Amino acid sequence: MLEYLRIRNLALIEDVELELSPGLNVLTGETGAGKSFILRAVNFLTGDRLGADFVRPGRDKAMVEALFVTPEGETMLRRELSAETGRSRIFLNDSLGGLEAVTALKPGLFVHASQHARERLLSPAFQAGVVDGFVADKNLLAERGRLLSALRETAKERENLEARCRELAEKRDFLEFQQREIGAVAPKPGEEDELLARREAARGLEASRKAAEAALGVLHAQGQGLLDSLGELIRAVRTLAAAREEFAEDVERLGEVKSTFEELSSRLRREPRAAAEVDLEAVEARLWQLSQLKRKLGKSLAAILDLGREIEANLSFLDNANLDLSRLKRREEALASELAALLGALDAAREAAGGTLTKRLQSELKALGFSEHVRVVVDFVPAEVWPGILEHRARILWQPNPGQPAQALDRIASGGELSRFLLALTGLKGEDKAPTLIFDEVDAGIGGLTLSRVAERLQSLAARQQVICITHWPQLAARAERHFLVAKEVLNGETFTRCRRLDRDEVVAELSRMAGGGEQGENLARELLSAS
Repeated sequence: MLEYLRIRNLALIEDVELELSPGLNVLTGETGAGKSFILRAVNFLTGDRLGADFVRPGRDKAMVEALFVTPEGETMLRRELSAETGRSRIFLNDSLGGLEAVTALKPGLFVHASQHARERLLSPAFQAGVVDGFVADKNLLAERGRLLSALRETAKERENLEARCRELAEKRDFLEFQQREIGAVAPKPGEEDELLARREAARGLEASRKAAEAALGVLHAQGQGLLDSLGELIRAVRTLAAAREEFAEDVERLGEVKSTFEELSSRLRREPRAAAEVDLEAVEARLWQLSQLKRKLGKSLAAILDLGREIEANLSFLDNANLDLSRLKRREEALASELAALLGALDAAREAAGGTLTKRLQSELKALGFSEHVRVVVDFVPAEVWPGILEHRARILWQPNPGQPAQALDRIASGGELSRFLLALTGLKGEDKAPTLIFDEVDAGIGGLTLSRVAERLQSLAARQQVICITHWPQLAARAERHFLVAKEVLNGETFTRCRRLDRDEVVAELSRMAGGGEQGENLARELLSAS
């Protein structure tokens, strides 16, 4: 049950606290006061989205928190909505939680039969889901979902594989042409850089060799070589030094210079011969071949090497794809066969579930003021869930009066009848885990004795599990264990939605207002309270 609810700074609500009864709780007030919005806040707490504009103007954030008490224990939920970002944070038992975890808790906490739910009641998918809820073996439904999911994944994988094969098959000639061009040249990783380095090194060595030869030519040129000339100079200075002592040191220094040039000559003769060691023609030819390949393919050599590997992988994939396609087709056929067999069992289980639902729903509808002759029919319509595979999906038909054929709800049901139909279904849906039942104006469009029947049914449900109900009828509100009044108030130019629990005298006053006011309204209010 929902034991405690607090809403702060959400839309027109500044601060509202509700402590609810385990039985029947009603919210009343004028139209537009904000009753439905209080219930909307409960749905926001468990996953519904609200934008930043729902934060009360001038506030940083809005907050909704609630305490649920279940057989498993207490569950505290809190959700905060930021005015700045529009993002929200969810806290589960004071720890930051995820939306998926809280959404998963919702079915065990409450069932909300809103005005929107009455519209959903007319949806074939919703009706099929109602019948599936009465299938005894839930594993059949879970297995159906698993098999369909596996089939879709397998089919998608096969379709993607087929699409890729078609794309590669269309490009095969071009891929093979590129592969031949690359194979003819057979480039190797790093080859171009290595060739360029060898060419630069060879060119450097050749320049060095030519410089060495030129230097040797200067030193040893016939008839005018530097060493020969230097020898003649030394001999002349030595003759001079014999006559004049001051030239003796010059002879010694010239001898040292000659020795230096002779050593240089010896080192120059040892200079390597680049042209003999590197075949520049072969290097240039290979570089030209690589450049032609780059020009043809419009890529760098590294990209061409990657392209070659990619082409090889694609062609290999294309050659081996048939094996993978065959494997996927076999898996798809096996899953389809398994699904078809399962759906046969599920169809039988759904038919049994439909029989259970119709009996119980007819009983509920009679208790809510429908004719003793009311009849509910679960019809099954074939639907293709997979190519060539059919399942039978339920739709709910009804025959409110004898002598009429069973028809779809949207063909013959009034708004009041839909409200009672929804009440009957919600009561059945809530039996398993006894969550809180929330009804938003389920009494809309009904009156008289039918209204009394609805009130009695809500009261009997409240004896089994907590019920929260918005109503405009005093006949229903009078049966509540706790009565909350929702009203708008304007203070200093600001509008506020207030909600407070009424005491006994206030309940009389509110029931009187709902009954039309005056002495007649007050008398009806007291009669209803004494009878409830």
